[in-house]
Amino acid sequence: MRPLNSVIDSSKYALHKIFITHCHTIKSGHLADIYTANNLLSHYTKWSFAGLTLACKLFDQMPHRDSVTWNTMISGYVNSGNLCSAWELHKSMKRCGFDFDAYTFGSILKGAASAWRLDVGQQVHASIVKTGYEENVYAGSALLDMYAKCERVEDALTVFKSMPQRNSVSWNALIAGFVQEGDRDTAFWLLSCMEKEGVSLDDGTFAPLLTLLDEEKFYKVTMQLHCMVIKHGVEHNNTVCNATITSYSECGSLDDAQRVFDGAVGFRDLVTWNSMLAACLTHDEKEIAFKLFLDMQQFGFEPDIYTYTTIISACSHKANGKSLHGLLIKRGLEESVPICNAVIAMYLESSNNSMEDALIVFNSMEVKDRVSWNSILTGFSQTGFSEDALKLFEQMRFLVVDIDHYALSAVLRSCSDLATLQLGQQIHLLTVKSGFESNDFVASSLIFMYSKCGMIEDARKSFEETAKDSSITWNSIMFAYAQHGQGDIALDLFFQMRGKNVKMDHITFVAALTACSHIGLVEQGQYILKTMKSDYGITPRMEHYACAIDLFGRAGYLDEAKAVIKSMPFEPDAMVLKTLLGACRACGDIELAAQVASHLLELEPEEHCTYVILSNMYGDLKRWDEKACMTRLMRERKVKKVPGWSWIEVKNEVHAFIADDRSHPHCEDIYLILEELMEEIKWLDSVASSDSSMDDVNHIYVYGTCSF
Repeated sequence: MRPLNSVIDSSKYALHKIFITHCHTIKSGHLADIYTANNLLSHYTKWSFAGLTLACKLFDQMPHRDSVTWNTMISGYVNSGNLCSAWELHKSMKRCGFDFDAYTFGSILKGAASAWRLDVGQQVHASIVKTGYEENVYAGSALLDMYAKCERVEDALTVFKSMPQRNSVSWNALIAGFVQEGDRDTAFWLLSCMEKEGVSLDDGTFAPLLTLLDEEKFYKVTMQLHCMVIKHGVEHNNTVCNATITSYSECGSLDDAQRVFDGAVGFRDLVTWNSMLAACLTHDEKEIAFKLFLDMQQFGFEPDIYTYTTIISACSHKANGKSLHGLLIKRGLEESVPICNAVIAMYLESSNNSMEDALIVFNSMEVKDRVSWNSILTGFSQTGFSEDALKLFEQMRFLVVDIDHYALSAVLRSCSDLATLQLGQQIHLLTVKSGFESNDFVASSLIFMYSKCGMIEDARKSFEETAKDSSITWNSIMFAYAQHGQGDIALDLFFQMRGKNVKMDHITFVAALTACSHIGLVEQGQYILKTMKSDYGITPRMEHYACAIDLFGRAGYLDEAKAVIKSMPFEPDAMVLKTLLGACRACGDIELAAQVASHLLELEPEEHCTYVILSNMYGDLKRWDEKACMTRLMRERKVKKVPGWSWIEVKNEVHAFIADDRSHPHCEDIYLILEELMEEIKWLDSVASSDSSMDDVNHIYVYGTCSF
């Protein structure tokens, strides 16, 4: 591994050598020679800020200048990202009587493209036409590239069509423009045109096209393009190789990505390793990813921030995460904001979620960006610390931290958990003021919040105000209706979504199966599960099988639920087993319930639900010895039943309750009202069992309710 300090030292040494040469040139009186001075100027402009500063001094000292001198300085400013200085120098060049040429235009247009300054590019375009350079292939290619990078592909195409001569740079720039627009058809049509016209295909042609191939349905196209890459001899070009690895991975083939990576021995750069690392994690191959992380260092590649943040995301176990966190501290990276953000996310997403560890990292950060705040806010929201999430959000607003759609989405989820409708409505107003109400994630959270607060009509309004072109909002509204017992509407939305060609994802099918389960549509649910892969290209996951088990369990078909588990291509996890245990309770099968609970207690010995469900089932069957055993087992393992909470919002204040709770300051009044209600219910029950007609009962019920 080559330390960063050695690289910096070698850079300083190289710049120092140029400076010594400069001194010898002055001493020997050769600075008046334009060729020599331009050569020095060119070397200076290649070395960051210090080199550019020295180049400016040399430029001012030169007794003679030509167009190469001016172009070199303009190019130096552009390459350092200083378009303003380049533009001013370009105007000075004209005032000093030097004519612009193709290189002048090319440099300025490159700067305009990098800075997304369409206005500057258009002024240069006017100068190109005025000076008669519109037919120059170099200036034309730069102009085309500028329009393409400024997302004006139609203008780029117009320039392209007007060019009397085109080279591979022109074609590649146009292809890159349509790739940036996501227009696969046009981009690949241009590739075929290049082949027909006999234009040389190179890395600039293939690399952008490969980035468009990011779904399983494009796997064969990726293979065909890879064959073309090999045919044209650019398979070992770093940019193409890296793009091929990523494309194969995103098209679902880690094996092909690995083959490309293995075939690049001797040609790999750091991005190649990072691409393969990301591919492994995309396919959840964490063990391979960790081995790759170690191998790259043995081969002499120093991990960068992207490497570390990627490998951090692979840590799902707290022990592994702690070890990696220690390594980062050892290497002096604990003050890097992106790395700290990744560590926070790692602790929040670890298998045994550690909000405390995440907060320690967050509080230790001297500099926090928006991602840091959003990570902790989301962590609070997802781990049930909803009140803390609301307090943190208030702190973010007080500190004038930029509130984006991630923050709004997280705080709306917390409002959902607390069922604080009024506060949720206030956040809704803030989203409108901030211009985020049309964002899919925010709209999804609004739908969820209104649904959890019982306002299904407002949830539907939030859905209707979206563009309806993403599965995110469709999934949310489907879940909302399913959980409100209106599964028929949820399924109707599912079929509307299919009719509108909205791209479905695995969550869409969880929502559809949940809807079928809640309204007992067993055959419809079976059909949806069966056709997921064949009709929609989505392989059923663990959660889909869990939904199917719940579907059969609610309908009383326990044998079918067991058959679903046998048909699964993987071992059932705790979620599936819990669902099956619930089905056993619904069907009253204590023997199977005991077997399932036994597996669950091995997987999650601290989970109270398993003990409680089995204990209750034993109690219902009056098998008191087994019930006592479960109670004793809970006591021995120090497992406590987590009580269920109920809450109600009154005058923008949330009141929470649990069974037999007497902690509320108004508990005496509350229990007094409850006793009166119970007496009312008993009285109505006695009236209903008498000889009175139902009309009389309804009349008494209404009268009694109103008077109370």
